[in-house]
Amino acid sequence: MKVKLTLVGLDGNAFSLMGAFQSAARRQGWSKDEINKVLDECKKSDYNHLLATLAENCEDEESE
Repeated sequence: MKVKLTLVGLDGNAFSLMGAFQSAARRQGWSKDEINKVLDECKKSDYNHLLATLAENCEDEESE
């Protein structure tokens, strides 16, 4: 299961990206634990790791 969220065009700030992911995931019925698992992984390394982790867990909103 992926969150429908288009990352391209969002504010590139790490906290903004994680906040956008968290909000979209909540709206789409993800549990707190599921969201925290992704966010914890985002924080394990550098900014590139954060982007890669979010990209793995998101799909463009236009995608089906």
